[in-house]
Amino acid sequence: MLRALAVDDERPTLEELVYLLNADPRVGTAEGASDSTEALRRINRALESGPGGPDAIDVVFLDIQMPGLDGLDLARLLTGFARPPLVVFVTAHEDFAVQAFDLKAVDYVLKPVRRERLAEAVRRVAEQRGTAPVPAPRIPVHEPDHDHITVELGGVTRFVPVDEITHVEAQGDYARLHTDRGSHLVRIPLSTLEERWRARGFVRIHRRHLVALRHVGELRLDAGTVSVLVGTEELQVSRRHARELRDLLMRRP
Repeated sequence: MLRALAVDDERPTLEELVYLLNADPRVGTAEGASDSTEALRRINRALESGPGGPDAIDVVFLDIQMPGLDGLDLARLLTGFARPPLVVFVTAHEDFAVQAFDLKAVDYVLKPVRRERLAEAVRRVAEQRGTAPVPAPRIPVHEPDHDHITVELGGVTRFVPVDEITHVEAQGDYARLHTDRGSHLVRIPLSTLEERWRARGFVRIHRRHLVALRHVGELRLDAGTVSVLVGTEELQVSRRHARELRDLLMRRP
């Protein structure tokens, strides 16, 4: 059973998170800390107790924007420990995802926290910790059809038409979907989207970018470098993908 520590400076949010964690059958104990200082004291006690000790902590569910030492700073401190707990970030802001995964975070959960999304984060933690596989409550998968992709923001689920996506950018374990009306972050590797949407005209042009051929406005050559114009954004094309992209664009209806 997992032992969890939730850290958030907003008391109602902290209490709700602790409640949801304690309701998960894979979590043995969950307690809360209202700031990074209190969390560090609790984590130090856990480290002194040892992995199998009574005060051990397996995972910290960590808010990012807090007064004083913020969540990213606390996570950086934990990376210097010999046997730190795993980290799951729980935040209202999607802009820190790349930094979070650079710090080896297990997951990145957006507020307001939904029970089924938190259950998925707990599953990832349990998988990494190698705990006994206690089944989680069944969670429906909301993928309406192949013409849309499900995205979540601030507790709202949206179904974005794939045809509206101009390009996709890799951000750690996530991918950022760009449309003319904005962008959305999804936890799907770029390689998975490349395979899934190849037949829909999406092509890899760089290790970080996937573009929809229908939205490419220009192919540019400049001093040996290749780029494409997608909307108002210019994206670099790597050498290994340049010839394939040019051939596909030339054959485009």
